[in-house]
Amino acid sequence: MNTKDIPFQVIDWTLSQKTEYKGEKGLAFWQTLQLHGLRIRIVEYSPGYLADHWCKKGHIVHCLEGEFESELQDGEKFLLKKGMTYVVSDEVSSHRSTTKNGVKLLIIDGDFLQMKSE
Repeated sequence: MNTKDIPFQVIDWTLSQKTEYKGEKGLAFWQTLQLHGLRIRIVEYSPGYLADHWCKKGHIVHCLEGEFESELQDGEKFLLKKGMTYVVSDEVSSHRSTTKNGVKLLIIDGDFLQMKSE
């Protein structure tokens, strides 16, 4: 087995500690599993949350509960509701999240989202 291989494992998120991060407004709570080149998180944003930065990192973001708006730095906005997903590679856009009533997300990111030269 390669040291970068990920063996079969079950993640019990109820046993994962939450880490609190302040947004420009509101709070974010992260439960994180960090593997080699891969990060998997359950992230909850409190009602009224607004991210404190524009993010250029690539993600796969799936809305588990509630709804949120993903805003691009050029002003374009996307409303994502329960059951919806967005995906973006690293360095392709600057984006940030906001929610009126709170949201719970599954966020996956890692080396596989880095842009490749052709």
